[in-house]
Amino acid sequence: MTQQSRRNDPARRQRIIDATLAVIADHGTAATTHRRIAEAAQVPLGSVTYYFATLEDLLKAAFLQLAADSSTAFRARLEAATDRAEACTAVIDIIANQVWAEPRTLLLSYELYAFAARHPPVSAVMQNWMDSSRGALGRFFDPLTARALDALIEGSGIHNSIDRAPLERDAIKTIVERIAGC
Repeated sequence: MTQQSRRNDPARRQRIIDATLAVIADHGTAATTHRRIAEAAQVPLGSVTYYFATLEDLLKAAFLQLAADSSTAFRARLEAATDRAEACTAVIDIIANQVWAEPRTLLLSYELYAFAARHPPVSAVMQNWMDSSRGALGRFFDPLTARALDALIEGSGIHNSIDRAPLERDAIKTIVERIAGC
């Protein structure tokens, strides 16, 4: 590979972000280092610091991507709803079918919550994600109900990921109906 082609690698920044999420999933945020990221992305260590001035900048970019990807799936399911009853079904589907809460995403979400709690500039990523979720829910529910449903969706995903007896669809439906009055 020539020096020119290395400098013009348009996918390198994205590979670094993807590798960061992989390293966080494998080792946790606290054990994520520039060196581990460079190794996972298969790029020189200098490339990581070229694209991201600090490790916090890189973690923020990775968590922004996580939030955007998760929000896209969440919003898509709710945007398919045309009325409140369909929105209730969408919420049930999001929880029961783990629309956003597949195991890796949940693990990364735990890491984002913990990191954001200790790094206020990154908490904006979490707030934007919550705002996006609540905005999608807000098409059909008042702000307080949207907030409760958002917490239910995230909390159920977390609980179901480690619970010996995860909630079945019928139980989820009952809970959503109680909160949303569907």
